[in-house]
Amino acid sequence: MSSDLSGAPDRSKQTVVVTGASGGVGRAVARAYGARGASVGLIARGAEGLAAAAEDVESAGGRALSLPADTADAQAVEACAARVEDELGPIDVWVNDAFSSVFAPFEEIELDEFRRITEVCYLGFVHGTRAALDRMKPRDHGTIVQVGSALAYRGIPLQSAYCGAKHAIQGFTEALRCELLHEKSHVRVTMVQLPAVNTPQFSWVLTRLPRRAQPVPPIYQPEVVARAIVRAADHPRRREYWVGSSTAATLIANAVAPGLLDRYLARTGFASQQTSQRHTSRDPANLWAPADEHTDFGAHGHFDEQATRTDPQIWASEHHGLLAVAGAAVAGAALWLRRR
Repeated sequence: MSSDLSGAPDRSKQTVVVTGASGGVGRAVARAYGARGASVGLIARGAEGLAAAAEDVESAGGRALSLPADTADAQAVEACAARVEDELGPIDVWVNDAFSSVFAPFEEIELDEFRRITEVCYLGFVHGTRAALDRMKPRDHGTIVQVGSALAYRGIPLQSAYCGAKHAIQGFTEALRCELLHEKSHVRVTMVQLPAVNTPQFSWVLTRLPRRAQPVPPIYQPEVVARAIVRAADHPRRREYWVGSSTAATLIANAVAPGLLDRYLARTGFASQQTSQRHTSRDPANLWAPADEHTDFGAHGHFDEQATRTDPQIWASEHHGLLAVAGAAVAGAALWLRRR
């Protein structure tokens, strides 16, 4: 990545890779980088979704390279990384976001399905991280962003495989961060813990629930979390970012009273993850094959009317330095008044 005349990095010249780029959060992240003028490698399985994501990036002002691949395949991910560097340039940022899941009680999830979710949602992140590190470490430059979830800390019913994968990413990333610090590497890795987001995943997730799946309110628009992910990549010295008041409240409650939260979720977690609409066998499912092979689902799901684009916690996270200065000023003024 080049610098401008002031010596600050010119982020419009970045080369970025986004996995799971054809829909949802990954699609919004790719579009955000396109608006910067970045060159974006887009990794996903669905042909129609990938083509539309590439058009989004280029319409926004960036350059796009579509890379059809399954992140569960380590060799395929490595080949994608090689193509990006050959055609777009050295990778500055790698965003791991690929996703798949099954909504069902644990005993109703087949073992091969559980393995598949783990391979995509956990090992897919491992594969992306390895491909990125192999290129970033020799240059001693680059940032890897792991797109996580409040569920990396707090498991909920009906999503045992997904929660297990997010917990695994959390532990893996912490271990890797320590190793990079030990080596005094300038390669950074950070994790962004997300709230419920209005993405198409709830339209195509494999489910065995009687009613269609939904995110647990409050729900955020994908552009909100995309901005947080891009900010995390710009400021990767922070080990972790929480997005949304609901994420912060969940993680704090889990740290303080996990048993109480267990009982609360046992009562509410089944109904809150289902709409009033009946699930049918005709609904698409993307576990084994992409749902967006022939249909572009875009970044948004069906919950636009319920989703928000603002949150005071997000503003506070982005301006924590300013808040710290303001807090110190208030404390100083209080101390001065007390002495008077």
